[in-house]
Amino acid sequence: VQLQASGGGLVQAGGSLRLSCAASGGTFSTYTMGWFRQAPGKEREFVGGISWISGSTYYADSVKGRFTISRENAKNTVYLQMNSLKPEDTAVYYCAAGRFRTVQRMGVSPSYDYWGQGTLVTVSS
Repeated sequence: VQLQASGGGLVQAGGSLRLSCAASGGTFSTYTMGWFRQAPGKEREFVGGISWISGSTYYADSVKGRFTISRENAKNTVYLQMNSLKPEDTAVYYCAAGRFRTVQRMGVSPSYDYWGQGTLVTVSS
C-alpha cells in the first residue's frame, strides 16, 4: 500500500486546513487509518484515527474538538480537517494504515504497516 499525504501549508493561528491521504495498491476499506505528527525536536505523536471496522474516530486530547477525521472508501482517501489551528500544531503530519482490529492499538505507531511521506503544516502566531 502506498500513501500520499497532501494539503499542508502555512496558515495563521485560528485558521483551518484539510489534509488528504490517498492510498493505492491495497484494499483501502480494510485498513484502519491514522494521522500522526512530528514537531521539530519532538517525538512523533498520535493525532487521531478512524477504524475500518466501525468507522469510529479517536483523537488525541490536544486536538479533540478541533480536528476531524473522515474517510471516503470510494476514493481510497482519508482526510484530516483541522480547525482553530494553534502554533503548537506546527509539525509534519503523516498518515498511516494498519490492519489491526483493536482500537487500543490505534495510538501506537508500530500498529501501522504503511506510512505516507508527510506533509508540513506551519501555523503562525
